[in-house]
Amino acid sequence: MIECLLYRNSTAQRRLFYRVEIAMNLFSEVSVMREWGLAGGRPKAVVQCFSNLREASRAADRHRNRAERRGYLRA
Repeated sequence: MIECLLYRNSTAQRRLFYRVEIAMNLFSEVSVMREWGLAGGRPKAVVQCFSNLREASRAADRHRNRAERRGYLRA
């Protein structure tokens, strides 16, 4: 399992988070799980499945780069 956790301070003095995780699932596929929301709140989540680690890694890097462009910083 590989995980990247990013945070951003919002205008309401609450921290936003964005998490990207790469993990193997039960069907021998590689999953990319993304979660985001307010720290301490109920997160939203999306899971994508890929046939190999290379595709999953590229997708995870795209999501992480997009979050960093939006102002999220690594924890």
